[in-house]
Amino acid sequence: MIYRALIFDFDGTIADTLGETWKIFNELAPDYGIRQVDEHEINELRHLSLKQILAELNIPKRRVPSIIARGTGMMRANIDRLQLIRGMKEALGELRDHTESFGILTSNSTANVDVFLRNHGIRDLFEFVSSTSKLTGKARHLRAIRKTFSLEHAEMLYIGDELRDVKAAQKAKIPHAAVSWGFNSRESLAKTKPTHLFDTPAEFLQLMVD
Repeated sequence: MIYRALIFDFDGTIADTLGETWKIFNELAPDYGIRQVDEHEINELRHLSLKQILAELNIPKRRVPSIIARGTGMMRANIDRLQLIRGMKEALGELRDHTESFGILTSNSTANVDVFLRNHGIRDLFEFVSSTSKLTGKARHLRAIRKTFSLEHAEMLYIGDELRDVKAAQKAKIPHAAVSWGFNSRESLAKTKPTHLFDTPAEFLQLMVD
């Protein structure tokens, strides 16, 4: 294995949550005086950064923590119907046999992630699930994880589906893998020049070496 530790994002990377997130956002939008998102807009938003999305939807940054908190609570009620990304379970099982540490760093709640992983029989693969309520706070957590496991920068990989995941890894000065099946588009992710860019979970196995 090229890396001693693999750290995964959750929403859009391991769990297929895009549809549920869109539904929850539109339910919450009237409470915050912001407009709802039509289905045809989702593909357009996939090309934008977080800052651009907030501007496009006219969402004040100060409202974001409240929206996240309420949204994660609403997601908990429907967590049983959420699905793994196709091929993810098999890829994770294979990878886990070839690396020292597995973890999750997410903006979702640890309770939601824990229930989801147990529902799909993969909780035992992960040593920890860590959560940050700040959409832009992942870099600090990544640095802390690296120090906790006594890893060199090059020995740890963060895997996520959003531009902010790549940015967080770059800020923490660790390698990063972008996945094209989640929120941000392949084109937008490629422009950030991630260490790896994967189109299917099966491609994770490229990280394994003899």
